Amino acid sequence: LVQLQESGGGSVQAGGSLKLSCRTSESTYCMAWYRQASGRQPEGVAAAYKGGGDTTYANSLKGRVTISYRDKENTLDLQISSLEPEDTAMYYCAADCWQCQSIYSASCEVWGQGIQVTVSS
Repeated sequence: LVQLQESGGGSVQAGGSLKLSCRTSESTYCMAWYRQASGRQPEGVAAAYKGGGDTTYANSLKGRVTISYRDKENTLDLQISSLEPEDTAMYYCAADCWQCQSIYSASCEVWGQGIQVTVSS
């Protein structure tokens, strides 16, 4: 079973940037980031195929988020810029995903424990 280790969360002021990383115990074909704010439904943020394949982003975040898959390190990165208080959420890394042509259709088998991102105004 693939194991995930997330890092990079924390507190940041609005307008700042943050990079989240997720290291996996083994390579997976597609990985993704999701988030869940308090009192809200989980939402997909972005997904990426290994080997420099296609990426997909949530429309609401497009332009502020970059996802990248570092194949040699089995690590998925998520760079978020121009952070807003509305970005405050628990962010989850997911692996063994399929239907990754769109973050809205992606489904994932393995989930990380989540990492908190808090954006203050």
